[in-house]
Amino acid sequence: MEKILELINKYNRIIIFGHVRPDGDCIGSQYGMYYLIKDNFEDKEVYISGESSEYVGFIGKPNMVDESLFNGALAICVDTATAERVSDQRFMKCDYVIKIDHHIPVDNYGDYNYVFEKSPACAEIITGIYIKNNFKMSKEAATALYVGINTDTGRFKFDSVTSNTFNTAGYLLDHGVDLSYIENNLSVESLEVLKLRGYCLSNFKMTDNGFAYIKMTRDIIEKYGVSDEDAASQVTSISSIECCPVWAMFIEYPSEIRIRLRSRGPAINTLAEKYKGGGHPKASGAHLDNWEQLDGFVQDADFLVKEYKKTLQNNA
Repeated sequence: MEKILELINKYNRIIIFGHVRPDGDCIGSQYGMYYLIKDNFEDKEVYISGESSEYVGFIGKPNMVDESLFNGALAICVDTATAERVSDQRFMKCDYVIKIDHHIPVDNYGDYNYVFEKSPACAEIITGIYIKNNFKMSKEAATALYVGINTDTGRFKFDSVTSNTFNTAGYLLDHGVDLSYIENNLSVESLEVLKLRGYCLSNFKMTDNGFAYIKMTRDIIEKYGVSDEDAASQVTSISSIECCPVWAMFIEYPSEIRIRLRSRGPAINTLAEKYKGGGHPKASGAHLDNWEQLDGFVQDADFLVKEYKKTLQNNA
């Protein structure tokens, strides 16, 4: 962490970047780092660049930064495993790049990389910088970081959660987090999204061995009048099927077909890597070049589940 603080001290202008289609941890980490610098380092210019998220828009909405500000700036990229997934590719125009992340390190694109893959959320890492250095923390910073940890741990349900995660959340609560405010913002859904969930529950498919999946095409997204972000979030709608330890959503964006892959059993990141992706053992993302590849992925996922269940039986 000392190297990160040394570089923040060195540069007068700092721009914070996140990944494409940002989630709660991405936005929470961006704003957590933003307030860390604004509140604890005098006379620094700090900007947040990238895409917005409707789901956690109550934290803040990043904007594209003016072209003139990149030269001579320090870039801090948070919660972004690979360079190609940084939402504003102009980060490469900055003088120096720091990567702070918790994903499996397959692309050390930063000039300095601070990666702790055992952490369940990037926001937990950034909170650790506050704690270790006894930095001043505002209510806004605590709220952003708590949302990041809360959402990336499935509200503290994933097995990546440790005692440190709860200790960190407690520290944030002590700095002004309003749980009811956060819960109200995260739980409210539009009627259109609820109708889409009904569609997902009625139309998901399941293989013989227990791989469940949803095919979300553009026409379905447009029919229900929801955003791509709301459509992608429906991967959780089939997360509780008893006989399906692995599930996925195949969602058609205007420029790509993306896979949101989840597990409560076998490690899935190796399967994701086979399809131009990666991530965590229980939560990964990948791509299809076209819909013709769907059957191949389903077969691979089905085989993964089959082998996992066979292992469980052998160990019983």
